[in-house]
Amino acid sequence: MTANTTNGSRPAMPAHEGVDLTTDVLVVGGGPAATWAALTAAHAGADVVLADKGYCGTSGATAASGTGVWYVPPYPAQREQAMASREGLGGHLADRRWMARVLDRTFEGMNELADVGRYPFPVDDDGQQIRRGLQGPEYMRRMRIRVQRAGVRILDHSPVSELLVDGVGTVAGAAGYRRQRDEAFRVRAGAVVLATGGCAFLSGALGCDVNTGDGALFAAEAGAEMSGMEFSNAYAIAPEFTSVTKTAYYTYATFFHEDGSVLEGAGSQRGRSVIARALLTERVFCQLDHADAEVAAAMRLAQPNFFLPFDRMGIDPFTQRFPVTLLLEGTVRGTGGIRIVGDGCSTTVPGLYAAGDAATRELICGGFTGGGSHNSAWALSSGTWAGRAAARYAGSLSPSAQRRPVVPAGGAGLRPTGAPGPADEHREVVRAVQAEVHPYEKNYLRNGVRLAPALAALDDTWSRLRQSLHGHADGVMRARQAAAMVAHARWMYTAALARTESRGMHKREDFPNLDDSQHYRLVTAGLDEVWVAPESALTAAVAS
Repeated sequence: MTANTTNGSRPAMPAHEGVDLTTDVLVVGGGPAATWAALTAAHAGADVVLADKGYCGTSGATAASGTGVWYVPPYPAQREQAMASREGLGGHLADRRWMARVLDRTFEGMNELADVGRYPFPVDDDGQQIRRGLQGPEYMRRMRIRVQRAGVRILDHSPVSELLVDGVGTVAGAAGYRRQRDEAFRVRAGAVVLATGGCAFLSGALGCDVNTGDGALFAAEAGAEMSGMEFSNAYAIAPEFTSVTKTAYYTYATFFHEDGSVLEGAGSQRGRSVIARALLTERVFCQLDHADAEVAAAMRLAQPNFFLPFDRMGIDPFTQRFPVTLLLEGTVRGTGGIRIVGDGCSTTVPGLYAAGDAATRELICGGFTGGGSHNSAWALSSGTWAGRAAARYAGSLSPSAQRRPVVPAGGAGLRPTGAPGPADEHREVVRAVQAEVHPYEKNYLRNGVRLAPALAALDDTWSRLRQSLHGHADGVMRARQAAAMVAHARWMYTAALARTESRGMHKREDFPNLDDSQHYRLVTAGLDEVWVAPESALTAAVAS
């Protein structure tokens, strides 16, 4: 099945004006997965270009704050406990072999970060380094330095707008726009790694404004598939007055109704639905009153940015109540993304690899994950594997491969099928998609009677944007972001309607129980025509 019904016969690549580069491996993105991919590909002997929408090392969810890491020493009992701990939460969709691979690679990678990257991990009372967490700004600063020293060419503030493919559909590079230099760029590559992050739908969650699902749109246009898109309704607790989302801290919290009474059942892991229901009719307040003095001091040391807004407003969150809300983090903290079909994080499209939050995390998390830990470990591991595999694939091509004719794969937001609309049409598109995915009663408290009309509205938005949405120069990025968000939302709700049960973070009010007959992963794909099918059915079809 080919996912791309958007472009029909693709136009020939026009004569290019601007920066025109050739490389073995192109990495799209600038967070942990992207930098590990670029570093590994370079160490494997490949020539590497990295193109980031922002400034590599400072943009994205990790660079904005601290993060835990799924770092477990190689002791059988500890590894067994680590793998078993979340299998139930994830609906038993994770793969033990992949979990073991990630634990091995993360252990190696964090040790490498300490020994080679000289990361200043804190130490315990015995003087041993604690390698279960990272301060995002310092982590990404060091990763950028390592990438530069490896000889990778970094294109900052250079959002990619589309992939390039050859005559048989193999990915052969990408094109985009260098915002600060006001010029287009094109990179011909032997292989491409998409490490662009997930999609948070411009909700305002800290560090997520660059996470609009661009990579998934590029991949789908080239014919790739998505997996786990129903596990995409991650919401994080945040104070009303800030974008900082550190949900783990709220395990020490008591939540209150607006009248001051305790909101029973509310919590950071299993009780967010209680908070969501309450927020439909009233404000919700919180106090971190279960943290003693020692824990409070440790929290301040580990996540100082969490406390800055409180300090500026003169609020002590441990002794005073403050209003909270829920911010959508979508597939940044969900598990859905580009489907992975090989140990090197290959996709169903030759020459295309995916890593980090752009790729599905079902393989290690099933249908549930959180703000760091597994996601951080997956970024490091998948980035490493994708970079190595992409370098190997590019090295297997003939020298003439970089001169092969290429055509652009992009459609929505780039090449309208009808008369172009106004230059600011992307704003209307963003408002339309946010109206269907932000509300708790649609995306979090899921029910078919609300999901079906929301999907119908998104389908209509897609049809309209295909006809008229476009952008010039820097406006291309805005148009493509808007198109990517609509595509993401349609895959999410198509999969959510198809999974008629409650599993992992996907909870259906009309199907509240787990259904053993639906113990499979769902594959979703397509643009103008979206389809969904159990992965087991697709595998059986290929085998036959």
